[in-house]
Order: sequence, then structure tokens, then C-alpha cells
Amino acid sequence: MAWFRKEKKPKEAVEKVAIPEGLWVKCDDCKEIVYRKEVEQNFNVCPKCGYHFRLSARERFEILFDDGKYKEFAGDIRSADPLEFRDTKRYRDRLKVYEARVGKGDAVLCAEGKLDGISVVICAMEYAFMGGSMGSVVGEKITLAAERALEKKEPLLIVSTSGGARMQEGILSLMQMAKISAALARLADARLPYVSILTDPTTGGVTASYAMLGDLNIAEPKALIAFAGPRVIEQTIRQTLPEGFQRAEFLVEHGMVDLITPRAEMKPALSRFLHMFTGKRREAAS
Repeated sequence: MAWFRKEKKPKEAVEKVAIPEGLWVKCDDCKEIVYRKEVEQNFNVCPKCGYHFRLSARERFEILFDDGKYKEFAGDIRSADPLEFRDTKRYRDRLKVYEARVGKGDAVLCAEGKLDGISVVICAMEYAFMGGSMGSVVGEKITLAAERALEKKEPLLIVSTSGGARMQEGILSLMQMAKISAALARLADARLPYVSILTDPTTGGVTASYAMLGDLNIAEPKALIAFAGPRVIEQTIRQTLPEGFQRAEFLVEHGMVDLITPRAEMKPALSRFLHMFTGKRREAAS
């Protein structure tokens, strides 16, 4: 038997506040939770530590082209399956999945427009499409872009982000390294500038070919730039690699990359270099 009775207060209605999905994003580097809109307004760079989040190809175009205006080309080229490759899934089925998820265009988009008033051709790789892997379509589209730049006498810019050659196309993928390099050599013969922009990650056959052939090789901060990954190298040579090995800062220090430029400063830097390059070209022509 209770000696006293406690009156029960009516339960107050607790109003739940719905938080929209995707409002916050976790930085992969400093692990801080940051407001997504603040990140987007900062060129998709973490305001806490300066970590550069990955961008899609069209986001690159929006940043680099004047007023975000550009015209895409070579968008109707599709990968075939000449080897009828199959692992856990058929290659042709994988392509359909990625096209539905990312959109048509394969792992690179090509466009032309103006960068600070200078007519340019830009290729931007799409990491979300099979890790930006280089297959026959990527090779064909970048070659077409180089030929268009040659025909119009315009600078060529390639923004690389890739896991390397596409294994589902075997030797056909590796052949693209020579194909693109030959197209870039024709640009060099015509004294037309080619600027390579290396972002995280740029690896494999892309690094071993066109990504490192620029008249100017620019990297974003802390970008992984390599042929084989650090873990593979350590297992092969059985030695511990230096801290920061294969990051952009290490490569600049050892002369593999010309300079590191934060994303917010990329377009002004490109503008300065392109004005210098095209100015030299005009003087030579006259």
C-alpha cells in the first residue's frame, strides 16, 4: 500500500523537427561534420581543413567556363564489348548500370567555350563512371578534342581523375595511351598549349600517358597522383615509403608536377598561363 500518490502530469507533445537529408557532409580528411551548402559555396572544398571533395565533369565545366556556358560535343560515342568480357557481371550490363546512374558520355565529357575570354577545349573525366577508367571511348573522345583544338587553333585542357586503364577492354584500353599521346604531339608541333589538371585520384595508364604530358601540369592540393598505388609498391619493394608519397606536394618537391593550385584559384591561374601561352604563339606567328 502506497503512503502517497504522485499525480501524473500529462505528457507534453514533443514536436519532432525533420532534418532534410544531405544537409550535412562529413569531411573525408578532418572528419568534421560541415554544412553542405557552405562546402558547395566554397567550390566543394572543406572550410575547416581545405580538403578538396571530388567533382563531377559538369561541375568542373561550371567552374572553368565563363558564366558556366559551354557546348558539349562527341557525346554520342558508346563503348562496345569486343572482348565479351564477364566477371561477376557482363561488361555491357555494367555500362548500362553506369549510364543509368551517371548519364551518357562514358568516363569523360568534352566541351568548348571561353575561359576568361579565351576560346578553349576542355575534357573533364567523370570518376563516378567506372572510376574514370580509360577505355576506347575515353581515348576516342580525348583524341577528337585534341583534333578540334588543332583545327580551331585553341588551347586544350584535360582535367584528369581516374583509376587507370579499363580492364574490361584489355589491350584496346592500353592502346589509348599511345593514341592520345600522338594527338597531343600534333598539338605540340602546332605550338598549341595543352594544360593538364591532375585531381584526386589520377593513377594507372592515365598518369603514364596524357596526364603527365602537359606543357603545364597543375595539381589540386593533396591529390593522389601515381602509376601503381603506395600499397602495391610497398609490397613489391618491401620498404616503407616516405610520408606523403605520391601526393601532389611530394611530386612538386621532386619535379614531377609544376605547381599546386587550390580549386578557388584554378581558373585565375589558368587564365594567366593561357594568356601567356597564346601571347607567345601570336608573336611566333607574326
